[in-house]
Amino acid sequence: MNQRNPAISKGIDWSLIWIYLLLVVIGLTAIFAATYKEGDPVIQSFLKFKTDYSKQFFFFLIAAVIALFILLTDSKFFSATANLGYAFGILMLLLVFPFHSKIKGTESIIKLGAFNFQPAEFCKIFVALALAKYLSRPETDFSKSRSQLIAAGIALLPALMAILQSETGLALVYFSFFIVMYREGLPSIILLVGFAIAVLIVATIVIEPNTLAILLTILAGAIIYIFRRQIKRNRNILTTIIFLWLICVGIQRFAVPVIFKNVLQKHQVERIYDLFGKDNPYLDKGEELNAEESKKKKESGSSYNVRQSKIAIGSGRIFGKGILNATQTRYDFVPEQRTDFIFCTVGEGFGFLGSIVLLGLYLILLFRIVTIAERQRSTFSRCYAYGVASVFFFHMTINIAMTVGLAPVIGIPLPLISYGGTSLLTFTILLFILIRLDADRQMVLR
Repeated sequence: MNQRNPAISKGIDWSLIWIYLLLVVIGLTAIFAATYKEGDPVIQSFLKFKTDYSKQFFFFLIAAVIALFILLTDSKFFSATANLGYAFGILMLLLVFPFHSKIKGTESIIKLGAFNFQPAEFCKIFVALALAKYLSRPETDFSKSRSQLIAAGIALLPALMAILQSETGLALVYFSFFIVMYREGLPSIILLVGFAIAVLIVATIVIEPNTLAILLTILAGAIIYIFRRQIKRNRNILTTIIFLWLICVGIQRFAVPVIFKNVLQKHQVERIYDLFGKDNPYLDKGEELNAEESKKKKESGSSYNVRQSKIAIGSGRIFGKGILNATQTRYDFVPEQRTDFIFCTVGEGFGFLGSIVLLGLYLILLFRIVTIAERQRSTFSRCYAYGVASVFFFHMTINIAMTVGLAPVIGIPLPLISYGGTSLLTFTILLFILIRLDADRQMVLR
């Protein structure tokens, strides 16, 4: 054997590959359960790639070939081409504007023959690599605000472009890269401020505006009273409290209405208010629904989707109804049951135990990725690994939460499970680049 050409399996973390294959098999099974029609010739369908489950199998074959090429690639290639790849990703997002096809309310898809390609989904790979490249540069001092702003810009530029393409759900995924920045030294106060703003936005939704403004004023007054002695010694504390109060009131009274009226689409605002059981206050008078239209809305809107999803999951009980015995998903009661709401297909078909197994596989996958990240000698490899973990975590958490009614329906796929070629290829490439980098973890990359 030629020792200068080591086996492809040298240094490979096979546990990740086995978890990947198990998740893909579960996904294929769930898509089959949701889309199979009585009398369909299964073998012929797989060979002709006309059904959703056969198309997903075809995507998996392509993904397997790409994964093999990644494992055969020199690890230095990913570091050396990270910036070029990011530029290519931005170019793909720009090409969406003149060449997109409007499908189900989104303008982020380019049709390639019989297949749909979504650059905003695929661009996560390039962002993970480019961010890792920037953070691993010797000249990058991440304790400085300038470096933090550049890193945030790398992550948020594609997010902004995704929003302009009516793909707010995928745009939110790019915020998961702040977890990578936090691991590399981003001050925790920034994350606390972000969390506080999120809480304030939720409060703006669930509490009447004037009442919330009064509560914020009372809170500011209470803080001033508690720290009255410190304020006497240092007037800057009072200035800071008043400044923060003005920001909070400004977000509540002005920023949130502007975002809900001019940035988010009407159906997205509806989904957010549906989650909290509130009526949308941003409808124009001409758009207000009468009683009959309101009833139709509730029967066909996102609240209907979530309600049917929870019924499907609950009907699976402990052991599930079986692959082809489910009623809610087999008879199309749940919209998008093979894509955004595929978790309810798993819940109904495989029951509580099947759902726990799936969640367990995801948790093992995340734990393994973080373990791999912490054993890297290279800053580039560590940052990339955390980027992969962040994207998987965000997709998994938000998708399952929206399926059971704990998060608004924002339309992001369940990793390696939901139907979709772009999604499957994206997560496959993300994972196998990590496996390749980990195989060469003794090598320091920049």
